[in-house]
Amino acid sequence: MNLYKKISQYFTLTAIAMGFCIAFLTVGAIYLDWFGVTNYFVNSLLGLLSIYLLLITGSKVWLWTGFWTGVVWFWWFGVSFHYYGMTWAIPLPILGAGIVYALIFLSGMTVVGILERQLKVHHLIGKILFLLILSYIHPLGSNWYKPELMFTNTYMGVEKWQFFLIMFAVALSIYTRQAYYLAILVLAYPFATHFRADMPINTQLELHGTYTNVKDKWKPDLQPQHINDVFAAIQEAITAKKRIIVLPESIFALYLNKYPKLIAQLNDYSHDIAIVVGGLYMDENTPRNSTYIFQKGTYRVANKVKLVPFGEGNPLPDFMGKIVNKIFFDGAPSYVASAEVTDYEIDGVSYRNAICFEATSEELYEGKPQNMIVVSNNGWMVPSIEPTEQKILLQYYSKKYGTTIYHSVNMSPSYIVHNGKIIKD
Repeated sequence: MNLYKKISQYFTLTAIAMGFCIAFLTVGAIYLDWFGVTNYFVNSLLGLLSIYLLLITGSKVWLWTGFWTGVVWFWWFGVSFHYYGMTWAIPLPILGAGIVYALIFLSGMTVVGILERQLKVHHLIGKILFLLILSYIHPLGSNWYKPELMFTNTYMGVEKWQFFLIMFAVALSIYTRQAYYLAILVLAYPFATHFRADMPINTQLELHGTYTNVKDKWKPDLQPQHINDVFAAIQEAITAKKRIIVLPESIFALYLNKYPKLIAQLNDYSHDIAIVVGGLYMDENTPRNSTYIFQKGTYRVANKVKLVPFGEGNPLPDFMGKIVNKIFFDGAPSYVASAEVTDYEIDGVSYRNAICFEATSEELYEGKPQNMIVVSNNGWMVPSIEPTEQKILLQYYSKKYGTTIYHSVNMSPSYIVHNGKIIKD
């Protein structure tokens, strides 16, 4: 068989359509949530059907499943280009994500084929193993794709062993052609969550969300109004007898530590209420994306640990990164990440600091923090499914580690995640 015929076999309408269907099924729960629908039964069916189709299809379908996965999960990568006046470039990261995940899925199936031919490992086992490790593959630092994420709002758990049981039950039913093996799914139910100590929610914590679009956020002439809005929100929280107020990422769109009068004002207010607020921080000549924590007349700074690939830190080699920043990001310098995560105490309660993207990273949950305060700015990625995907990822980690997450957001709703469930502020 010549090379042309071999390649053309992958470009059939059946393979392309089936790949799209599988990819869309895996992300179906996210889109339903985007439209305000969360149904455990429907989401469970979507997840199980996705696993079934992945296990019975071959490399041609998997190639297109990977491509469409990159597209339907991450088409919002390109939305931010609109704010840089580069609408023409929006398709580039969408196509790039599709190609990257197509290659990942095809590579996975190639390994499955080698294992089957050389070691006589059944292809169902090979596929299960690949799907188990898939969430550890982070192309260019992007870690949002997790196959088990589709089971977050279902009757099944999100731990790796539970994901294995789900796939094992489906694979065994396929192999034996006996549906009763699906009864194994009962073992994937998250029984342990019912025995987890239920930590109380801090009702004295005010999550202040904002809806300031990206263009207005960085306009110098609107900065005084934005600052006045911050102090008005703080005063309202004090009047409401709140103990803590949390405001979104970079709500101060400036290097806050370079404005001593603002620092002094915030310190004054912090005698009446603890203030957790997002702002930029200039560490000598090093720009950082940070959280400022003001309480009892003093403040400390918690710097971001995990930077957004390309948006904040360029994962490419320096010479390539500078070219990309110049072409796509107006030559803006990349932020620098801190080496360690920050925990801080307010009223005797410890909180793990997290800023937007890093709250969806496994590293931030080391030590299983009981509480986490997250500040985000989703303005660069709206309108899109990005805020919904972020929310479900936070639910995933809350379920997995038992962390209560207080999330203050710009350009999408703020909320609390407690035991994996969303509690509206």
